[in-house]
Amino acid sequence: MLLSRRTAIKGLLATGVGALTGVTAYGTAYERHRIGITAVSLPVSGLPPALEGLRIGFLTDIHHSRTVPADDVTHAVQLTLADRPDLIVLGGDYVTFGDRAYVGPVAELLAPLHASHGVFAILGNHDDDRDMPAALMAQHIEVLKDARTRLDIRGERLELAGVRFWTRRMEDMTRVLRKASDTVILLAHDPRRLVEAAALNVPAVLSGHTHGGQVVLPGVGAVARRRFPILAGRGSREKTEIFVSRGIGTVYVPVRINCPPEVAMVTLTRRSSI
Repeated sequence: MLLSRRTAIKGLLATGVGALTGVTAYGTAYERHRIGITAVSLPVSGLPPALEGLRIGFLTDIHHSRTVPADDVTHAVQLTLADRPDLIVLGGDYVTFGDRAYVGPVAELLAPLHASHGVFAILGNHDDDRDMPAALMAQHIEVLKDARTRLDIRGERLELAGVRFWTRRMEDMTRVLRKASDTVILLAHDPRRLVEAAALNVPAVLSGHTHGGQVVLPGVGAVARRRFPILAGRGSREKTEIFVSRGIGTVYVPVRINCPPEVAMVTLTRRSSI
């Protein structure tokens, strides 16, 4: 039986204390706050030529809490705005364990985000279905809860389809994507939705949830790697491409090792037919 991510991370940090003390101290005091910009190209099947080069700012797994301070969130927002993406996507898990004390504050910290084609959000497993989306919408951020929106960009149409973390069944995914006639990007907090996306011929997926493993030890790797088709970065299944972000915050333990937080700048490209 596989260990849960929480148990595995805590267990690894509790063993070999002497050897890990320095690394853990670095991961706690420095690396988890070292947010950077990751530039990535995402090939999209059927992307209209006019949409090639469209840039999406992607922020996910913020986990604003006692251990993920407002300064980190503000820094991530500033990095995003400085890169001037065409649109912005928020990938869920804005707080930890649905802590309502941080729901309003994190929405206010994200309020400065703006882009010429809008700011869109989905919900993660740490977000509730009522207060978190209401707080985001109060800041003029459009929340896609098992819903699609159509954007008119450069004379072409692009559809964003957002699903909640708990939307997993094929019939529910099919319902969200039914009658989509334009290029669709699926926004799914959990990268395991790549399986359903590929079966439904969705050309591209943006996900988070994994934190990139959060703790990646030399010779061991990330403890969560077996649970997900892609732990971080780009991957594919059949004709569907996915990008999984390491995210911004931390969960369970306030540490990152060999897995710095990131704001992703995703540039859409046309996928070769070869």
